[in-house]
Amino acid sequence: MELQQLLGTIQTGKIIDQNDQFYFVSINGLTFQLDKTELEQPAQQVQGFLYENQAHHLTITTNIPQIGKHRYGFGTVVEVRTDLGVFVDIGLKDKDIVVSLDDLPEMKSLWPKKGDRLFIAIKVDHKNRMWGQLAEGGVFQQISRRPQASLKNTNVTATVYRLKLSGTFVITSDYYLGFIHPSERDREPRLGEVVQGRVIGMSFDHLNLSLKPRSYEEITPDAEMLLAVLQHQPQGTIGFNDKSSPEDIKQYFGISKGNFKRAVGHLLKKRLITQDEEGLHLVKND
Repeated sequence: MELQQLLGTIQTGKIIDQNDQFYFVSINGLTFQLDKTELEQPAQQVQGFLYENQAHHLTITTNIPQIGKHRYGFGTVVEVRTDLGVFVDIGLKDKDIVVSLDDLPEMKSLWPKKGDRLFIAIKVDHKNRMWGQLAEGGVFQQISRRPQASLKNTNVTATVYRLKLSGTFVITSDYYLGFIHPSERDREPRLGEVVQGRVIGMSFDHLNLSLKPRSYEEITPDAEMLLAVLQHQPQGTIGFNDKSSPEDIKQYFGISKGNFKRAVGHLLKKRLITQDEEGLHLVKND
C-alpha cells in the first residue's frame, strides 16, 4: 500500500525503534513517528491515524480524529489565506487541514471566517498532500433526521454547508436539514457560518427557516416593555392611550409621553396592538 493510500486512514503497525521523544512504527515499509506521551506503557504494536505533520514528518497518533479519509466530521476554521484556502482544525496537535480555494465560493466575502465550521473528510493528492474535502448534499441527506411537525416556529442553531442562488442550505445542531430563501435573510450567510433561525415551514426532508427576527423582536425597548405589560394583563388591555397625561404615563411606565407615543406607534405599525378611547388592546393571534 502506497503512502497516498495510507495517509488519512487508521492503521496498525509494529514499533521497531525509539528515542527519548518518539516511538518509530513500521507500516507497509514506511516509518511513522509516535509521541511517547500517547502510550501509557510500552507495546509491540499500535493502532493510530496516519498523517504528515507541519514539519513534514510521517506521524501516527492514537488520538484518532473524527475526520479521516472517507470519514466526515465538523472541523473549526482557524486561519484564512486568500491565496490558498482555509485551514481547519480536526483535532491534530501539529497539523491543520486546508480546504482549497478551488472548493470555496468565488466571492471571498462568502468564505468561512475563523471560528466557522466545515463538514469535511480527508482527500490525498498525487503529491501526498492532505486536503479537506467538503461534504456534498448526499452526505448530509444520509446523516440527517426527518423533520417533525412539533418543530414549527421553534428556534434552531444551524451551520451553512451550501450556497446557491436559490438560497442557503444548512444543517441544524440536531441534524435536520434546512433551507433559507433569500427573502428570509437580510444578508447571505457565509459557508460554514453558524446562524440562529426559526422554523417557518417544512417539507418531508427539510425545514424552511427564517433568519429574520419575529416582529416583536424588531421593536424598540420601550415598545417591548409596553407589549410585555399588555401580555401580562388578564384581558390584554390597559387604560392608557396617546391622550393620557404625561404624569400618569411617567408614573405607570417610567417613560416620557413622547417615548410612550413612539412605542405605541411602533406596536400599531406592527399590528401587535389596537388603540381606542378606552386604551390599548393586545392583538390576539398566532
